Amino acid sequence: MAALRPVLGRIHPGSTILFLCDMQEKFRNVAYFSQIVSVAARMLKVARLLGVPAVLTEQYPQGLGPTVPELGAQDLRPVPKTCFSMVPPLRQELEARPQLRSVLLCGIEAQACILNTALDLLERGLQVHVVVDACSSRSQVDRLVALSRMRQSGAFLSTSEGLILQLVEDAAHPQFKEIQKIIKEPAPDSGLLGLFQGQNPLFS
Repeated sequence: MAALRPVLGRIHPGSTILFLCDMQEKFRNVAYFSQIVSVAARMLKVARLLGVPAVLTEQYPQGLGPTVPELGAQDLRPVPKTCFSMVPPLRQELEARPQLRSVLLCGIEAQACILNTALDLLERGLQVHVVVDACSSRSQVDRLVALSRMRQSGAFLSTSEGLILQLVEDAAHPQFKEIQKIIKEPAPDSGLLGLFQGQNPLFS
């Protein structure tokens, strides 16, 4: 009996989409909000350079406000929602992309819309890459447990720079110099070291 091949989680620009979830004005009280938005903005810049499509949602924008301007997503049409998953309002977008294999997931909150989006995408047979330095919650306990829960369900936990370099693949890429400028400075600290320090049992 042949051994099952491991799912490696490789990503390629032509079969990947970037999901930007609910980075809105009323969520500025989320822990490390400015750092999360900064990293998500990096991901969006790289996506544009590599031709990776990006979609943006807003949770009940009438009450929670618009997407914050520092994300740099003014050219994207935000999709409003009330459900705690990006998938139902983006179902047509997903179905229109039969080549899609991987979703890069950024935003807030980890235990709510990020977790439920990840589960819905996994259920559709898509590979989910949670950009850990671009996802947070008001509570760091919720953030930690949500990341563990997504990993248990089959999502990949990755840093923004790791994913960016996977997408580029080669320093000979024609866009590499522009992307190198984006990642020249390390991503801002978003408290991840404290979450993962000491081989946390939730991630063993």
